[in-house]
Amino acid sequence: MNLPEGFIFSQGSLQDFVDCRRRFQLRYLKKLAWPALETEPALEAELSLQQGARFHRLVQRHLLGVPAARLASTIAGDDLERWWQNYLEFYKDPTGPVGRPESLYPEISFTAALGKTRLEAKIDLVVVLPEGRAVIYDWKTSRHRPERRWLARRLQTRLYPYLLARAGAPLNAGQSLPPDGIEMVYWFAGHPDQPERFAYSAQAYQEDEAYLSDLIGTILRLGEEDFPLTSDVRRCAYCVYRSLCERGTRAGDLEGMEEEPGEEPAFEVDFDQIAEIEF
Repeated sequence: MNLPEGFIFSQGSLQDFVDCRRRFQLRYLKKLAWPALETEPALEAELSLQQGARFHRLVQRHLLGVPAARLASTIAGDDLERWWQNYLEFYKDPTGPVGRPESLYPEISFTAALGKTRLEAKIDLVVVLPEGRAVIYDWKTSRHRPERRWLARRLQTRLYPYLLARAGAPLNAGQSLPPDGIEMVYWFAGHPDQPERFAYSAQAYQEDEAYLSDLIGTILRLGEEDFPLTSDVRRCAYCVYRSLCERGTRAGDLEGMEEEPGEEPAFEVDFDQIAEIEF
């Protein structure tokens, strides 16, 4: 099986493969656009997606130095206003970014080689601390706060700290960031007092490298016929390909989603901020 030219694995594509091999095939190999809703009510889901994207942009601009008062004048919508106020309180907290002012890197991308393929992570915020420590922040605007065990299983929780350890040296005066000094924090805009923290470690780094290598190796060995539908039909409710796969025609209920509707966040990547390492 040949990947499209220039294909780079991300947490989204890897998660799709783990969740449903057919979805991975349709989305990334066949690049098939399918005119179906992901969630309903459609207008409410679209608004939620737009508000989430606007929140990420507001935080990015604030962390780059735009005054909060100036940004506040651009906010419209009760949810966005509430999330913004929650963020500002968190920002001022000693455990938030302002309490760790050494080096802030908002909306930064990392890429690294793994075998003959490449991995990429687009991270909301990396805070580099003294003594080679670093914190990854991921902003979540989902309606419901996911359980820790669900987050722990997500590829994002494994890939982000792994790639920061692999490719974060340019943020640390050329010195690699040790896995034991990395922490990943999910911060929920609607539940600001309930962040979820995952400490990383050298053992986790080794396990993640082996897991990712094995997962990608599996993908590369597959033939055209080796992309079956998921056996967990519950996942089909929030998949745009469900009618194509004859797994139903009605979109999943927005209230039941654990994450934001839509695919991976579409960041504007500043290539001057991409840290890269080759093996």
